[in-house]
Amino acid sequence: MITVTAAILIHKNEFLIAHRKPTIRHAGKWEFPGGKVEFGETPEQCLTREIKEEFSIDISVGRFFCDSTYTYNRGTVHILSYIASWLSGEITPVDHDDYVWAAPRALLEYDLLPADIPLAKKIIDTYPQT
Repeated sequence: MITVTAAILIHKNEFLIAHRKPTIRHAGKWEFPGGKVEFGETPEQCLTREIKEEFSIDISVGRFFCDSTYTYNRGTVHILSYIASWLSGEITPVDHDDYVWAAPRALLEYDLLPADIPLAKKIIDTYPQT
């Protein structure tokens, strides 16, 4: 099982999701940004590093939000998601070809990766008025 992190990045009552480039695994799918936890790294450190590498922004990682486990053809992924705040920098996607700030109810209109769908549903339940 691979442990990865995901940022539940909130800005102006909307949530950041990103569209995967055609040249990477799961191309064309939308996801909450994050990445694989490296040896000796906490999930919070991983998330800070991954968002800096993938979007060129600095974030503050807050409380644990929820987790999700999904088995793809190539293995099982366990996602640990955390509430995060955008601190500084201009969003410049590296592994993605697009991104949007979506209202909670709009999240499921995007073709999310299967492991990310429970995160979107939890956001909808947690932030119904946003």
